[in-house]
Amino acid sequence: MGKRNKIDFYPVIQNKKIPILTLDSRWHELFPEDQKTGRIKELENKVNKLLQTQGKLVNDIEDMKKLKKTFLEDIIDNMDNKDENSKENRMDKNRRYIDKLNEKINEASNELLEIPDKIKQANEELLIESLKVCYERINHYRKEIGRLSDWIAKTREELKKNILLRHDMETATKLIYSNLHDILGAETINLFDSIQEKSE
Repeated sequence: MGKRNKIDFYPVIQNKKIPILTLDSRWHELFPEDQKTGRIKELENKVNKLLQTQGKLVNDIEDMKKLKKTFLEDIIDNMDNKDENSKENRMDKNRRYIDKLNEKINEASNELLEIPDKIKQANEELLIESLKVCYERINHYRKEIGRLSDWIAKTREELKKNILLRHDMETATKLIYSNLHDILGAETINLFDSIQEKSE
């Protein structure tokens, strides 16, 4: 669709609050599935995967916290156990599970902290690519609008000339008929007309 746009979009967008494009209906209106370039699809996929990862991490952390709470409740419930050996084994086991869960919760929380920046960066990449494609379209459409405007102007001129030419020919035809009618009479002219119609 023409040359790649040479505008550097990044300085303009870097401090702007940008909605997540893949969640924005206006962006999807600009890029229906059949109009997405390979690069747009690739970047859209990147943003969506990061959003899925973020959602999964939030759910995983929530599930691990619930599980940790269950182990803590089991420790408390087991405090009244008379069998010291069984009580100690169970408490150790629960503590190990809780330690492992704490470790996993920390890892997931750290990963979750990095995700918003990654989403922002991927979303900006998608926006820049979207802007390039949109401006390619705009430039293409502007050229086509110019070409069509020229064609319409020429056609309009030609139409005016042809309307005048048709009018002149209609006037000339009426004059010929009028004079022939006067010279030869209507009956003779009607006869000539019927002969001519048959020969066409």
